Amino acid sequence: MRRRDLLKTAAATSVALALPNIGRAASASTLSFVPQADLAVLDPVWTSAYVTRNHGFLVFDTLYGIDSSYKAQPQMVAGHVVDADGLKWTLTLRDGLTFHDGTPVLARDCVASIKRWGARDAFGQALLAASDEIAAPDDKHIVFRLKRPFPLLPDALAKVASNMLPIMPERLAKTDPFTQVSEMVGSGPYRFRADERVPGARVVYDRFAGYVPREGGEASWTAGPKRAHFDRVEWNVIPDAATAAGAVQSGEVDWLEQPSYDLLPLIRRNAKLHVDLLDPTGFPSMLRFNHLYPPFDNPAIRRALLGAVDQTDVMTAIAGDDKSMWLADVGIFPPASPMASRAGMAVLEGPRDYDKVKRDLAAAGYKGEPVVAMLATDFPTLQAMGNVGIDILKRAGMNVDVQAMDWGTVVQRRAKREPPSKGGWNVFFTSFSGLDQFTPAGYLGIRGNGAQAWFGWPTAPKLEALRDQWFAAPDLASQKALCAQIQQQAFIDVPFLPLGAYYQPTVYRSTLTGVLKGLPLFWNVQRQG
Repeated sequence: MRRRDLLKTAAATSVALALPNIGRAASASTLSFVPQADLAVLDPVWTSAYVTRNHGFLVFDTLYGIDSSYKAQPQMVAGHVVDADGLKWTLTLRDGLTFHDGTPVLARDCVASIKRWGARDAFGQALLAASDEIAAPDDKHIVFRLKRPFPLLPDALAKVASNMLPIMPERLAKTDPFTQVSEMVGSGPYRFRADERVPGARVVYDRFAGYVPREGGEASWTAGPKRAHFDRVEWNVIPDAATAAGAVQSGEVDWLEQPSYDLLPLIRRNAKLHVDLLDPTGFPSMLRFNHLYPPFDNPAIRRALLGAVDQTDVMTAIAGDDKSMWLADVGIFPPASPMASRAGMAVLEGPRDYDKVKRDLAAAGYKGEPVVAMLATDFPTLQAMGNVGIDILKRAGMNVDVQAMDWGTVVQRRAKREPPSKGGWNVFFTSFSGLDQFTPAGYLGIRGNGAQAWFGWPTAPKLEALRDQWFAAPDLASQKALCAQIQQQAFIDVPFLPLGAYYQPTVYRSTLTGVLKGLPLFWNVQRQG
């Protein structure tokens, strides 16, 4: 029996199986959710993992939000004033902002949070580099004094993509950016219940009675009023795809973040369920290299592997034969981005010639060194992506050491800089929202700033220089031209292998209304009936 058929059969009978100990979704005051993976890391500055980002938006509020037209809108701030020369921005906090520990949100909390986030985030690094000073002259005002105009300042502070900017008390925001914070104290609509967290099984949030939603406007992505209608949100971790599908079908849970593509036909036949697509930008995928150690410290070896990539194979493994659910022929920028182009795409086109790839690897100096590949086994899309990616490496003649683990372990281990032989790694597989890669501003994967770069730590001065030029570009045409150059340079430096892009559906009970687009957000959602 094929895997796809086996999953369908399992889902059809899974209600009869012993489900995990889940709080009944029938409770009108509780929203029960199955996340993409276990919440292994709580700090959304320390990691770029989406499961942590989603948790972050429950617990932490942000200075600005992003609406459905991808525009930054004031959220914690009442508004801002920009001096005529563009070198001074003054942000004013709105009234009623309170942390979960009962203390008021002050401007100095925000300044410390911005500085901690900016040390890790790609967009934040650009903002800090353009800033002479970020100060809190009083409790209500945040002042940026800039070296040069930075019109994207609200967009940086509004980031939906990883890493989001979590506003936390100054005492926590002073934690080293490369060390996880010790407490989850935010000012968002929900409070994290540390006492009820069961690693690998459950995460719990309570509605924060002290949260004051923004007045006026409509909720749209992370912008507008955040009205929490449920007293309690429970995340229940169910690694088995069929069991998770059975739980949402039976009403044991309200919402399954990422149903298996194999089970979608069965789910769609259930009138009590609604299949939705939250993120219209898709999920570009990658094989990420560790640039610190052999063999992938050698750019010629990384370039040789471009000839082995078959994006159609990778995407079919993830999403099946329905071509409306995935895209191949995807370059460095996602197709939905105005920065996407055909520059340099010849390296990904044409028949794949593995004999040539083997010759190119040998000529580049590959001598059979082991390649430690981390494979997430509890995350269906990443497992499928990883299986095909590992096969690509093996067919190219590489000596692959597959190390299977849960996604939470991948998230923690990929931060290690030790050699692969001492607990480090050579490659892992992941995907990002297309919005993460729309422009060079917040694009983690193309940073080439060495020790300050995203996991993998490439040093690519030409990519960095082109990115700096993009920030200074006077118009859209100039930005597009620079992004074409960035794509061409990325195919020379090869910070990662692009593997295509897929569209990720979500499924929730039809009784839920008000589910927002963009990412899993838990305000505005209500249960009818």
